[in-house]
Amino acid sequence: MSNDVKELYEERLGRYQNAIALQPVDRIPIAIGSNNFAESYTASLQEVIYNPQKWLQSELDFVRDFPEFDALRNNRFWAPMYDALGVRTYKFPGRDLAPHVATQFVESEYMLADEYDALIANPGQFMLEKFLPRVFSEMDKDSARSHFAFLKAGLAQGMYAEIMRNRSIQLQNQCGMPQPVTGAFLAPFDAIGDVLRGLTGVLRDIRRCPDKVLEACDVLAPIMARFALSTADPLRRYPIFVPTHKPTFMSPKQFDTFYWPSFKKTMEMIIAAGYKIRMYMEGDWGKHWHHVLELPKGTILCDIDDQGDIFKAKEDIGHHMCIAGGILSRMFILGTPEEIDARVKLLCEKLGPGGGYIMGGGCYLPGNSKPENVRAMVDAVMKYGWYDKSIKARPLPPLPVSSQIPGLGEQHVLTPWAVKNAEMGGVLGDEELIRKPWETIEGMAFNWLWSWSM
Repeated sequence: MSNDVKELYEERLGRYQNAIALQPVDRIPIAIGSNNFAESYTASLQEVIYNPQKWLQSELDFVRDFPEFDALRNNRFWAPMYDALGVRTYKFPGRDLAPHVATQFVESEYMLADEYDALIANPGQFMLEKFLPRVFSEMDKDSARSHFAFLKAGLAQGMYAEIMRNRSIQLQNQCGMPQPVTGAFLAPFDAIGDVLRGLTGVLRDIRRCPDKVLEACDVLAPIMARFALSTADPLRRYPIFVPTHKPTFMSPKQFDTFYWPSFKKTMEMIIAAGYKIRMYMEGDWGKHWHHVLELPKGTILCDIDDQGDIFKAKEDIGHHMCIAGGILSRMFILGTPEEIDARVKLLCEKLGPGGGYIMGGGCYLPGNSKPENVRAMVDAVMKYGWYDKSIKARPLPPLPVSSQIPGLGEQHVLTPWAVKNAEMGGVLGDEELIRKPWETIEGMAFNWLWSWSM
């Protein structure tokens, strides 16, 4: 990385990090969490998820034309890895959908209503024996094909990691572009409600077996925290991403009882490990967002969706957490540059004072946005979004790491070392040299199981 590119990278990262921390910055950052527009700027939707070079080039082209952006997020899908296992939870452009149609999530009940006890007693065994065979069509085949599918998936996982690493390095070293997030997790209730029981199933369960739902959420809290940490930036520069899918369907009483307690525990563990969080408040979170006041100040970046009142969010939580968003998706897709300019001016005037605001759409920038509207947003921020050009916000040190993280516990595994050691009849040399890598790989494999709940 040249000195000029390094300086640009640190300028962007410093602006982004300080805004999240509610510290002074020179201008309002432009750091949309999910930039679908950039991914498909010069590539088709099918190319984005099947051809890493086309996807990377699309983002490089985007940065060339929109250098004012302060962060650019990784694409979360590489479809060949899903194809290797026959994953049923997604439909992809060019495979199940027309090449121009965006990826779609397929919700179903992949866990039965009477299986909570199995999930609670042994989450890893439940995933392998119950959940994954229902989600992976390749596990329905004969044993040789099923085993081979897992081998292919392991190889694909390594390829995917290299693709993402290469993408991040090139954007950083060539363009000076940070990422808005690295790593991800789900609220425990969403882990159940998204791909295990589905929305209909979990909303029945909170009435029919509420204690089981609560117990399962408590079991999943440290699992979700460890999954988040296993996928996060080891340098702790970037927040960890969490979408929130079910709160918009829940009453305050339901949310307070079933969703928030285990979600709060999960986030507290992640924060104690030295990370901040970027939370997509999907749908209308207005009846719930006051709860983030219970978490340490400046640790959560709250993306306000189109359905939420971002001006009310600024009033209610903007003194405690950074908020992002404000430009409606329909404005990017159907609006005019003049309308975008007026909206950005309003957002800068109403949300900018005091800092702690990041410009963007409601959780994402649509892939079918008009290029002239994206340019209008950027130009408007350059007109209305400055605080003080003399401020040079530098990257911040990461949060401290707590020596003890309450609730995190030991890394879950499927086969504990004691069991493996007994099966081998003990070892003849240094046991630690064998135990540590065994437990590391066991833990990595256990965490990988939960990537399919995302």
